[in-house]
Amino acid sequence: MNRIEERMKQLQDRNEKAFITYMTAGLPDMERTKDLIRAQAEAGIDVIELGVPFSDPTADGPVIQDASYRSIMNGTNLKKIFTAVEEVRQDCQVPMLFMMYFNTILHYGVKAFVERCAAVGIDGLIVPDLPKEEQDELTEVLERVENAPILIQLVAPVSADRIPMILEGARGFVYCVSAMGVTGQAANFHRNVRSYLESVKAVSKIPVMMGFGIRTADDVAQLKDTLDGCIVGSYFIQLMEECGYDLEVAKDYIRTFKAGLAEE
Repeated sequence: MNRIEERMKQLQDRNEKAFITYMTAGLPDMERTKDLIRAQAEAGIDVIELGVPFSDPTADGPVIQDASYRSIMNGTNLKKIFTAVEEVRQDCQVPMLFMMYFNTILHYGVKAFVERCAAVGIDGLIVPDLPKEEQDELTEVLERVENAPILIQLVAPVSADRIPMILEGARGFVYCVSAMGVTGQAANFHRNVRSYLESVKAVSKIPVMMGFGIRTADDVAQLKDTLDGCIVGSYFIQLMEECGYDLEVAKDYIRTFKAGLAEE
């Protein structure tokens, strides 16, 4: 088991829900990115999604698209992100994964990319533009490299007939997209979100997380019995932008959200 799987097991053993945040690497700069990772770990975040900025982030709404653009304009690239992660890992062992697009991996070289992830301590990958049917090139390398990250699978409300196939051999957790469209849609969940989540839970052997549009624990209060945790991305970026990346605000948000998830 890697860090993500270990954390998920710890939470399940304690009957607790997982909380995952997304942040764009390189904002407001790389030093503050490292500070924010450490601050979230201190506050008790369970997993951090570190977004690798890309010029055409097709799964993302305007907030993350803008964040990605600004990070690129700051000079952020994959090499610098790897260096930042390697530095953070000297004193911080929070489970961390990359959320990124496959073209970035291809450009770096699939084998070289996976080896570098293993070397610096990246625990998982989310690649939203890489459907299950097209994952072989990446998964074959992941299986060969020692301590390689695990590939997190995504499912959507239209995935019903494909869910068993998508989740075959899946590791870590399954990322359930709450609505059709892109990120940051303000809790505008799919109208059949409960039955959709129940159908995923029925076949999943790993924890079930939901993302897209979540802002507070209240947004998922009526769905907690069908979820093992949730993911906040666009709102967390907005919050950080509004407060000037105040680390205390980040820590307070995470602690408050975690407390809300724990409420009966």
